Amino acid sequence: MTVASLVQNISYAQIAAPLVVAGGALAVLITELFLPPRFKQAVSWLSLAVLAGAAAPDLALWPGRTRGTFCMPPSVINVSSLSPIPKNLPGSCSYVADRFTLLFQFIALAGAFVVVLMSVSSMKRDRVPTGEYHFLLLSSVAGVLVLAGSRDLISLTIALETVSLPAFALVGLKRWSGRSSEAALKFFLVSVASTAVMLFGISLVYGATGNVHFGPVALHLAQPLTGPVRHLVYLGVGLTLVGFAFKVSAVPFHFWTPDTYAGAPVPIAAYLSVVSKAAGFAGLILLTGTAFSPLLNKTGPLLAVLAALTMSIGNLVALRQTDAVRLLAWSTIGQAGYILVPLAAHDPQSYSKHVDASIAYLIMYAAMNLGAFAVVHSVRSTSLEAYRGLAKTRPLASAALAFFLLCLAGLPPGVMGLFAKVAVFGAAAGSHLVWLAVVMAVNVVIALYYYLSWTARLFATPGELTASVGRSPTTLRFAIGLTVLVAVVFSVWPQPALGAF
Repeated sequence: MTVASLVQNISYAQIAAPLVVAGGALAVLITELFLPPRFKQAVSWLSLAVLAGAAAPDLALWPGRTRGTFCMPPSVINVSSLSPIPKNLPGSCSYVADRFTLLFQFIALAGAFVVVLMSVSSMKRDRVPTGEYHFLLLSSVAGVLVLAGSRDLISLTIALETVSLPAFALVGLKRWSGRSSEAALKFFLVSVASTAVMLFGISLVYGATGNVHFGPVALHLAQPLTGPVRHLVYLGVGLTLVGFAFKVSAVPFHFWTPDTYAGAPVPIAAYLSVVSKAAGFAGLILLTGTAFSPLLNKTGPLLAVLAALTMSIGNLVALRQTDAVRLLAWSTIGQAGYILVPLAAHDPQSYSKHVDASIAYLIMYAAMNLGAFAVVHSVRSTSLEAYRGLAKTRPLASAALAFFLLCLAGLPPGVMGLFAKVAVFGAAAGSHLVWLAVVMAVNVVIALYYYLSWTARLFATPGELTASVGRSPTTLRFAIGLTVLVAVVFSVWPQPALGAF
C-alpha cells in the first residue's frame, strides 16, 4: 500500500498559515544575503509582512468549522482490539483546522508580530545577525502553528521540536555574551532531557494502543484496562505530559526558565514567555482533552498538583527578585499555574466546559506580558533600581508598565487580569476543586506584593541608577502602544477573549 493511498483529502488551504511562515523563513534568510548592510533592517519588515500574510488564510477559515486533512482511511487504523468496533472512527486526521487551532495560531502570529516590532531597533545594538534571527524566529513560529493543528502523537512531537530547536539558537544569538551562551546551553540540555522522557512515554502509549492518532488512542484507553497494560498506559501518559509541562515551565520542570530569560535578548524572552508557552498549553489541552480524555480522573489530580506547586513556587521566589527580567520570568511561572487550574478537571463534561477559561486567560496574559517585556526592553536596564522614579524621566513608559503590572495583578484599571482570574476561579469551583481555588486565592494575594512594589517604585523619588534613556524607537513605541490598546480593550470589553472558544 503506497503512502498516496493512505493519505486522503489533503487540503493546502487548511495548512496555508504554517506553509506561508515556513516559506517566509527561507525567503528572509536568502533575501538578507543579498542586501547591503545599510538595508539589513528591511528583513524585519519582510518578517512582519510574512506574519501578517499568514493570518489571512486563518481569517478565511474562521469561525473554525472542523476541517481535517492528511486523514487516514479506517482500514489502516488499528481498531481490531476494540469491542465493539466503531462504525465512524473519529480523530484519524493528522491535522485539523478547527476553532481551537485557529485561536492558537492567531495568538502565535500576533505574539510573534509584537516580538519582531520589539526587535527592529535592537538588532544592531545587540550585535545579533539579522537574517539568522528572523529565520530562526519564523521557523519556531511555524512549529507553533503546526502544533496547534496536530492530531497525532508523531506530528505533535515533531512540531514541538520545531518550536524548541530554533529557540535554543535564538537564546544564544548574543554570541559575545557568556551569559547568553550559558542560558542557551541550560535551555538545550533540560529540553533534550524532557524530550527524551516524553518520547519514551509516547512509545509506551503506542505500545499499549497500537495507534498514534488521538481519536483511536482515546477509544483504546476508554476500554477496560487491566493487568500490566494499565500500569504501562498510566506511565506512558504521565511521561508524555512531561514534555509539555517543561514547555509551560510547570514546577518541577521550570528550572531553565529564569536563567534562560535573563540570558536571552529581551524580545526572545518575551517570545518564550508567550508564544512558546502557548504552544505548550495547546499540546497539554489536546492531549488531556482528546487523546487521554478517558483518563481525566488520573491526569486531573496530577495537573491540579502541578498547578498548585507552579503558582506557589513561582510567586514566592518572585518576591526576592531584584532583576526585572528574572522577576517577569518567575511571574510567568506563577501565571502558568493559574492557566493550569481549569485543565485539572476530573471528568470530560467539566473539562470541555471550563477549558475555555484557560484559553481566555492565555489570550489576556499574552497582551499584558508582551507589553511588560516591551517596556523593559525600551528602558534598556533590567535592574529594578533603574525603575525607581522612572515616571519623572519616562512618564509614558512608566504609565504603560504600571498598567501592565496592574493587569498581571488583576487590579483596576487593569481589570483584564481580574476578569481572567475570575474565569479561572469559576472553572476551579465548577470542577469541585475548592482546595485549588483557595491555593490560587492565596497566591493572587502574594503576587500583589511584587507587582505593586514594582509599580510603586516607578513613582518614587529618582535614585542614582534611575534610567534616563531618551525617546524609544518608533517600532518599539508602536509595540508598546499596540499591547496597551489590546489590554485596554480587554479591560473594557473582555467578551472577545472570554467567549473566544
